[in-house]
Amino acid sequence: MIKGSLVALVTPMDHEGGIDRQALKQLVEFHIAQGTDGIVAVGTTGESATLNFQEHADVIGDVVRLCAGRVPVIAGTGANSTREAIALTRDAAEAGADACLSVVPYYNKPTQEGLYRHFCAIVEAVELPLILYNVPGRTACDMLPQTVKRLAEIERIIGIKEAVGECERIAALLPLRSEGFAFYSGDDISACDALLMGADGVISVTANVVPAMMHRMCAAALAERKTDARALQEQMMPLHHAMFVEPNPIPVKWALTRMGMIESSIRLPLTPLADQFHQQVQRALADCGVMI
Repeated sequence: MIKGSLVALVTPMDHEGGIDRQALKQLVEFHIAQGTDGIVAVGTTGESATLNFQEHADVIGDVVRLCAGRVPVIAGTGANSTREAIALTRDAAEAGADACLSVVPYYNKPTQEGLYRHFCAIVEAVELPLILYNVPGRTACDMLPQTVKRLAEIERIIGIKEAVGECERIAALLPLRSEGFAFYSGDDISACDALLMGADGVISVTANVVPAMMHRMCAAALAERKTDARALQEQMMPLHHAMFVEPNPIPVKWALTRMGMIESSIRLPLTPLADQFHQQVQRALADCGVMI
């Protein structure tokens, strides 16, 4: 079971909008040096929605190769087409990913039975451990706890990233946590509370810019050092909010550009961070000790 701080890695792009492989290498080495416990490649923060199939496979393959077994790699392979999700998952398995992260199908709003059959079809087709990903704010479809309970009984479904961020939902899902099924917070703001309630880790946007601090917070919470964990979470709270002043990954890519980690590039229909938010994000970075 992978525990701790798993970064939802951005996909760096050059000024022409292509994948910047040198920056990708720099980011991977940065996270390993800073103690990140696992890397999620080509998830929402990695702009999966605008990468084509070849780019998607290439980035996952690059991250696996760059990590070289030093930290686990979870590949984002979700899609609103079950056939497409199977194809992406198969590519991730061939690249050597340790697991995949598969989002609830977006836009077409399947029923709970449709969700169950979708994820069953993926794990039946590809022998790669799968982490469910529920983020109804983006998908317009909420996978309910009773559906998660059914899926948790399937051997290769090994966990869930839950981004609802409500204590009631966390409390409903945590009883499903077992040796073979992990719970990951998908909401940085409530991540500390989730960990102290029994979650196994967080798949984090904020970890892109303060990986060491996020790792320390998770380690403290997992060790039940509540005072230390809450103190670190409180220090990061303005940054958690700043990372979502505009849709993810707009703010985090702006922050990483200011830090000199990537070029300033994001694909349409997303746009660079609006001027009115620059000061807020910059101040939040400074409060966490990030030099820009």
